[in-house]
Amino acid sequence: MIEVSHLTKWFGRTLAVDDISFTVDQGEVLGFLGPNAAGKSTTMRMITGFIPPTSGTAIIGGDDIINASLSARKKIGYLPENAPAYPEMTVIGFLDFIARIRGFTGRERNNRVEDTLERCFLSEVRFQTINTLSKGFNQRVCFAQSIIHDPEYLIMDEPTDGLDPNQKYEVRGMIREMAKEKTIIVSTHILEEVDAVCTRAVIIVGGRIVADDTPENLKTQSSVHGAVCFTVQSAPRNELLADLEQKSGVRSVELVPGVDPGKVMIRIYPTDPSAPPVNEVMRYFHEKDIALESFFVESGRLDEVFRAITTSE
Repeated sequence: MIEVSHLTKWFGRTLAVDDISFTVDQGEVLGFLGPNAAGKSTTMRMITGFIPPTSGTAIIGGDDIINASLSARKKIGYLPENAPAYPEMTVIGFLDFIARIRGFTGRERNNRVEDTLERCFLSEVRFQTINTLSKGFNQRVCFAQSIIHDPEYLIMDEPTDGLDPNQKYEVRGMIREMAKEKTIIVSTHILEEVDAVCTRAVIIVGGRIVADDTPENLKTQSSVHGAVCFTVQSAPRNELLADLEQKSGVRSVELVPGVDPGKVMIRIYPTDPSAPPVNEVMRYFHEKDIALESFFVESGRLDEVFRAITTSE
């Protein structure tokens, strides 16, 4: 596992990271979230040994990042923020250089470079210099260097930054696949990423951890968690709202704006989110001869929970 223990970092009189602790087990993908300047990247840099902490430490697979730094870093694949690389090198030259640094030689080195080029969809630009690449390809090159040695631990700072939707889909699929055998931390401000790949989320604000839970559990704090949205063909809106508010198990009802003309969407908030009154509402529509187009139960919205937690803190 990765064990972060009381990490603290001061830059002069500025406290960037304030005594944080957490663990990440094998098979977990931990989403490390926070607004800008929350301390995310500073924490990632301390965990990987890139900068020393003021106090505290991180244990990577049993090795202390301070007292056994080289042993710990050998186990880590690190994708830093902003995808730094040597701009004058070709893609294949850079990856070959990284493979040599990691201690690979001969056929094994060549095989790792070729396999990584293919896995990261870089074959078509293998002979281009890095300074001629788009931001998306730059990001993929840096992602490639982080996995070329098949590390046990992956620590990635904004891994899909600059990628188009198809590339994001591919990278997220790779992360989910690698998570079966690795321990992964993903620092991000993209909440869609947390929903897509993370099994757990830690939220940091002002250098302190303010939430640590699964994305599903965090979404239960959303105001719309458990609410049911019904879309029906046009009907008297005031009558609908008044009737539905009287139904058993209904706490409140509201109209949802932005629906196609000729249709009405209603959001019903149940008194008990675990038992929304779907059957009773559908029976009402049937009795009133109102055509039901669709309905769904809101799982909750992570962006709303994130805003509530970070702004209150």
